[in-house]
Amino acid sequence: MQAIVDCNSFYCSCERLFQPQLQHRPVVVLSNNDGCIVSRTDEAKQLGISMAVPYFQAKDLIEKNGVTTFSSNYHLYGDLSWRVMETMRQLLPPGHVEVYSVDEAFIDLSHLPTESIQSFCVELKNKIEKWTGISVSIGAAPNKVLSKVANRLAKKNKLKTNCVVVLDTTKKIQAALQQTPVEDIWGVGYSYSEKLKVYGINTAYSLSIKDLSWGKRFLGGVVGMRLIRELKGFKSHHMQAPRTEKKMIATTRMFGRNVTDWQEIEEALATYTTRAAEKLRRQHSAATGIAVFLLKKAPIQLDAAYYSRGRQVSGYTQLDNPTQSTPDLIKAVIAIGKSLYEKEEVYKKAGVILSGFVPDSALQTNLFVAPIDTKKKKLMHVIDNMNAAYRNDVLKFGTSGTQKNWKMRSEKRSKRFTTRWEELCLVK
Repeated sequence: MQAIVDCNSFYCSCERLFQPQLQHRPVVVLSNNDGCIVSRTDEAKQLGISMAVPYFQAKDLIEKNGVTTFSSNYHLYGDLSWRVMETMRQLLPPGHVEVYSVDEAFIDLSHLPTESIQSFCVELKNKIEKWTGISVSIGAAPNKVLSKVANRLAKKNKLKTNCVVVLDTTKKIQAALQQTPVEDIWGVGYSYSEKLKVYGINTAYSLSIKDLSWGKRFLGGVVGMRLIRELKGFKSHHMQAPRTEKKMIATTRMFGRNVTDWQEIEEALATYTTRAAEKLRRQHSAATGIAVFLLKKAPIQLDAAYYSRGRQVSGYTQLDNPTQSTPDLIKAVIAIGKSLYEKEEVYKKAGVILSGFVPDSALQTNLFVAPIDTKKKKLMHVIDNMNAAYRNDVLKFGTSGTQKNWKMRSEKRSKRFTTRWEELCLVK
């Protein structure tokens, strides 16, 4: 048996944790740049506030009903996510927790007898909520796809299920599949669900009775076969070991306003490169490839039936020698950025992507180029330690600028209660 542990309205739960007066009140959290709604409490859902809609479209409804609104606070969410995952690691055997996203994790329950799974899941739920303050829902079943189905039912009626659903018999699985619309199956997107409905497949159960060959032909080949196989109760997706090193590091952000000046774009690219370089050094790697992209704002066509979000231009360079030095990476990124920049254009987003990693302890260079300067590595180490200790980039490169008027909006962000001394929660 496997299960998925899913935090309920995770971003909103993090905000409520340090502001208990918001319990049982509608709360929403906005995406980067305060653009769209990315998290809602059950109370906000009942008011008719939809997921992923632009904030300006729901603003009247939000203000009319006194809905509390927050900008995304990723420092807080990341720290509380780690606490939830670490709690599960402490309560389960080693290797039995697979972090799937910031608010979800699969857990392996194969060490438990089937008759004990319900009580174990209830106990696990209660301990997570007691130790971290974050409420969760748990769905358990013979495999990952069915555990997702179980978790959906657990969240759909929290009072009835107590946020725990275990599908441990064929009868329970069949009933759950009949209650699950085909578009709510894990791995089936909008386009595939519309295609399946053409064939009269409207529920997970109607898909589960199809042959594996049908899935291979009409549902994406091997992926479709595995999906149908798991709906039938077999296991195709096994627990994955945590990846300790990334193969690619990307830092991208929306600008807080439209940007046309090259100096501001240069500052943004330098800042993003600094962030990416820190992550690169943290895993003791050096990069050989750099990609940069700029997202242009497309003009609104009033006579068109749609609004084009923008046009992206990108560039890539392969370094002659691997590096983890921030100045070297900034120099290469700025060169690419200058080749992409057009004076007349309006830009709303930029990004830096590092790739082609090699270990920094075993770098090979040619005879005519010196290896990474030891002094340069020590300098980067000192800067990283200083910034980690004192925060807010006490040491930074001049190219990153000082004003940063291009930074994305975050006007409604709460305090970083768990990661900043000066923002700790005050108890009176």
